[in-house]
Amino acid sequence: MNMQGAPAAGSGEAALARITRHANLLSAQLQALSASLFPPAARKSLRTFSSGEAAKLLGVSDGYLRQLSLDGLGPTPALSATGRRSYSARQLIELRDFLAVHRPREALTFMPRRRVGDKLQVLAVANFKGGSAKTTTALYLSQFLALEGFRVLAIDLDPQASLTGMLGYQPEYDVGENETLYGALRYDERRRPMREVIRETYFEGVSLTPGNLELMEFEHHTPRAMSDRALRGDAVFFRRVAAAIAEVEADFDFVVIDCPPQLGYLTMGALNAATAMLVTIHPQMVDVASMSQFLLMTSDVMSVIEQAGGRLGYDFLRYVVTRHDPNDVPETQIVALLRGLFGRDVLGPTAWKSTAIANAGLSKQSLYELDKSAVGRAAYERALDSVNAVNREILQLLNGVWGR
Repeated sequence: MNMQGAPAAGSGEAALARITRHANLLSAQLQALSASLFPPAARKSLRTFSSGEAAKLLGVSDGYLRQLSLDGLGPTPALSATGRRSYSARQLIELRDFLAVHRPREALTFMPRRRVGDKLQVLAVANFKGGSAKTTTALYLSQFLALEGFRVLAIDLDPQASLTGMLGYQPEYDVGENETLYGALRYDERRRPMREVIRETYFEGVSLTPGNLELMEFEHHTPRAMSDRALRGDAVFFRRVAAAIAEVEADFDFVVIDCPPQLGYLTMGALNAATAMLVTIHPQMVDVASMSQFLLMTSDVMSVIEQAGGRLGYDFLRYVVTRHDPNDVPETQIVALLRGLFGRDVLGPTAWKSTAIANAGLSKQSLYELDKSAVGRAAYERALDSVNAVNREILQLLNGVWGR
């Protein structure tokens, strides 16, 4: 035995037993960590926003919000001992409703949700290279859109379920059997309505269809189901994700899908359901080489889907440069190479590499929910400006689809 009481490497412990033991040890430790970070019920909550932050999000002046508060109009902000005003995320939505009614000419600015005739937009965030910040991109985009006043459904299609963890649920403990998207995709009588596998999150405006290892069941069962001649129309495997999303179309403005890190049946379903695709890329040569293989394989997969009658009419496809160090000359050269090859299909802003983002992630938080004092004001603001610039350009593309 070693000092920690675990069998030594040469003790003859079977590989399966060792892996199972390690998985249980790590899972228990993560549960304990989650409980210590978010006591007493191991649930996250979203911080309040200062009056200045609220004004910036709403596009009005801080003085205007102060006057509303003094006049007793709109939601009543919390007051600190020093008289500082702050608003909850729910109150930000109430402020948007209030302003849309009382300033009708600017109603679309304050309450920008999709109108009659605006289609639901589904964004697939994809890449099968680890470390490309796929989940981080999906998380920050979902939260950004919610803060802008939209209703967002985040779908975690990755069996590793990192997005689920970041949005407040621990996959091993909080997500039970038949509670992932697989529950709405399965081929047997236990298939559930999509609405039953959607959860509210602590982040106002973001709903979640969580993930865990159960999602792999779709990969296992689909080959057998494909031999069933009765599976036609929406029942075909690559249409099932789109069919499930269509059940709740009226409830959301945007759907953001964190795709699995492989081109399996789940990813094929996500690609068929998507109206737009975001491909994340870390500007390192090994990542660019991997993305080349990803694009070749994706092209083959899309061809198969289209030959089988699938629909792949994307409104836009964009490459999102992530974890970028603008002071690193080789990385800058790679970004220039990508822009030379793909032109406007590469987003203009890049998401910078940041210790602030990394440090926030250690406590399963994003910069949107972290107090800037926790990582230092300057580092916080640089990182947030970078992320916001990326998300604003994506939002411009989304608004363009709606003709705004």
